Amino acid sequence: MRKRNPSLIGIVARRIIAFSLLAMVLQIGVVFADYWFDDDKLSVLMLQQETETLSRAIITHDGLLTYEPDHELRERYLELDGRAGAIYVRVRTASGSVLFSNCTTECAEHFLPLSVNAPNFWKRLIEPGKPFSVAGGESFERDGVSVLVELAILKDPNGFMYGALLHEMFDSMIVPMTLMFCLVICATIWSIRSALRPVAMAVRAADAIDPRDSGARLPIMRMPQEIERLVSAVNRLLARVADLVQSQKVFSSSIAHEIRTPVSIAKMELSRIDDPRARNAERDLDALTHILEQLTSLARADAVDPSAYQRASLSEIGAEVAQATAPFVFDHEKSIEFVDHATTPVTVIPALVENMLRNLIENAVKHNPPGTRIVLTCGPGPQVSVEDDGKGLVDLPEHNEDLGYVKRSGQLGLGLKIVRRIAELHKARIWIDTAPDRGTKITIDFAATA
Repeated sequence: MRKRNPSLIGIVARRIIAFSLLAMVLQIGVVFADYWFDDDKLSVLMLQQETETLSRAIITHDGLLTYEPDHELRERYLELDGRAGAIYVRVRTASGSVLFSNCTTECAEHFLPLSVNAPNFWKRLIEPGKPFSVAGGESFERDGVSVLVELAILKDPNGFMYGALLHEMFDSMIVPMTLMFCLVICATIWSIRSALRPVAMAVRAADAIDPRDSGARLPIMRMPQEIERLVSAVNRLLARVADLVQSQKVFSSSIAHEIRTPVSIAKMELSRIDDPRARNAERDLDALTHILEQLTSLARADAVDPSAYQRASLSEIGAEVAQATAPFVFDHEKSIEFVDHATTPVTVIPALVENMLRNLIENAVKHNPPGTRIVLTCGPGPQVSVEDDGKGLVDLPEHNEDLGYVKRSGQLGLGLKIVRRIAELHKARIWIDTAPDRGTKITIDFAATA
């Protein structure tokens, strides 16, 4: 099973994801290193985040400020469960009134004196190194009153340093970069789809190209420049192929026409010779003439002008073909009958349909014994059929449609090839019903052109 090629959107999306994740990891690494190796910056960040968390418990009750830590805050700051280190908290107003405290002498040792006017933020190092041992405070406004939340952390028993570091990377890096990454992916996919929309139109146009139309080209309007150059190259290739096909058509038609005249002269000269070998030569020349006529028919079928299609009656075409081929049929000791079941008008090239029916009748004559009955039926509806009660198509080339296929009988099988080619030009369907010694019925349905 052939593996499908990856789509351009998939390729670009995967690469954007890979490089975005790499950029995110590198940026996170840079930010981590910036904070991790700068103790002052990291400790300030930790104190700011933790004092802001503590300030949530400052409330106004009956017009008075109070501090009421909930269970979560008590577990986080006041209950250490035997862990090494210590955490001291004091909340006071700017005037020095203490709203909450879990320390006595430790507060006096680590925090600012109550008589000192509280700044917006302060910090001092208790011991260098990690885990941090620092103290500091930050002022918050509650109902027009400035409240200072002070915090002293010794040996960081609850890992506040790591929480502050992760919180900073998540808020400042992961969230905004993820949003940017999603926007870039969506914008890229939308841009690629928009840029490739003309390419999809060109694909549909390529599928719809009629190989007989020498002027067929792919559209290049609104194409990206890189793809436009490829489409222009394909259009130049189509032009060269059209020239080559046209040359082949002219060659096939011309050589068949030019050979017909000397063959006719040779037959005329042979008719003056009274010798059995001359009669054999005449039969060979008749076979050659028939092949040339079929080659000319194929060349004509490949050189169809779209303007040649017109509305016509299959009944009228069938009647004319039956009348024109009757002498040929009778000369070969066969009979022909025309049956009309009323057909509907169709859009066809009448000359090619006549050629198709004539080939079917000639095949029925040449490949069946004397006394064979041939019936040309038109209708009902947009279909025609040629039926005989002969020996059947014992050498039907169902699996070899190439021009030049030689049947076991020694014939080239061009008649059926011409019929199939003309049917393709009209988008008609062919059914072949045949069996040895039961005859053959070939039906062509022109419903697509009705």
